[in-house]
Amino acid sequence: MNRTIAALVLAALTSLALLSAAACGKEGSPPVKGPQPEQLPRYEVNRGFELPDSPTWRSAKDRGHFVVGAKEDQPFLGEKDPATGVYSGLDIEIAKMMSASLGFDPKTIEFKTIASANRETALQNGQIDYYVGTYTINDLRKKQVGFAGPYYMAGQSLLVRTDETDIEGPQDLDGKIVCSAAGSTPLQRIQEEYPEADPVAYDTYSVCVDNLLTLQVDAVTTDDTILLGYAAKVPDELKVVGETFSDEPYGIGVPRNDNALRFALDDAIEANQKNGNWKKAYDATLGLSGKPAPEPPPIDRYPAG
Repeated sequence: MNRTIAALVLAALTSLALLSAAACGKEGSPPVKGPQPEQLPRYEVNRGFELPDSPTWRSAKDRGHFVVGAKEDQPFLGEKDPATGVYSGLDIEIAKMMSASLGFDPKTIEFKTIASANRETALQNGQIDYYVGTYTINDLRKKQVGFAGPYYMAGQSLLVRTDETDIEGPQDLDGKIVCSAAGSTPLQRIQEEYPEADPVAYDTYSVCVDNLLTLQVDAVTTDDTILLGYAAKVPDELKVVGETFSDEPYGIGVPRNDNALRFALDDAIEANQKNGNWKKAYDATLGLSGKPAPEPPPIDRYPAG
């Protein structure tokens, strides 16, 4: 498979082209697997739930559903089918769990694709009620939005072409063109900690991956979870290299002062970990990349402030 065809295949599988483009794969290659609806857990709606102290919850109650920010180009995490408009992946399942726990049928969620650089603004201006999309919790962001969780611990890594032999970790990035998403934590880390690298940024990781396949960049950097999904799409062309070089606790973003919603989501995350929904959702989504389910991280119930 040449790199141009590989890029087209990946784009098709990550919602940038027609699904039929996947036929460009090698003859006899197994079909790419995605989340199977019949394997996903069903989330029981907490019909008697009330959260009057949360203005966000009250608005959702009046509306009849939550509006949730998500990603649409991250395989096994947050991916949108271009033909049906349906979102799938671990982050999408987390959003559904939260909806059910807070009294709303998950089928009623209105998902909105929000780029990394626009997450805080979308929460601040009420465009979305909460955000689930590989959203790393850090102190800077806590000054702008609130976070429930974390519900998953990822780590920054590197995606390269399978024939790449010079890059085995961030120490090998001097003079290399490294792509990441604008406004992302991984991009900031490369800029600050590896100044000899040549970083470039786009709105989505899928553009970075396309550019990697077509030899325009040398590596893509972001969380290992995201990169494993892309590598699983075209394993003959892409690989994840080296050990992770950061801790990336994924949280659910909420409006900054809505502590009632934040604490309720903390409770919901914990409950779904204990009842087995979290692991079932992982196995049916991100687990398809080949990485077994880890122990979920402890929830950071930081005080209101």
